[in-house]
Amino acid sequence: MIKIVYHIVEHDGGWAYNVNGVFSETFPSHDLARQAAERVAREQHVPGESHAISWEDSNGRWHEELAVGTDRPDTDVQG
Repeated sequence: MIKIVYHIVEHDGGWAYNVNGVFSETFPSHDLARQAAERVAREQHVPGESHAISWEDSNGRWHEELAVGTDRPDTDVQG
């Protein structure tokens, strides 16, 4: 199972959450950034519909697979 960790960090004169080097919008306080990260982390657990997807890898090969809507990641908020 994939695990997504939301890190609360100082950013651009305020606070944000960061996932794999990508920042959220900036919040005026640590608490607001943490609340937003916790909300987003909870939303990751909501199942969706299964869909057939196709994607290209770094070698230019195309792949087709079924993205199962119940295959949800584990999440955590740190900081």
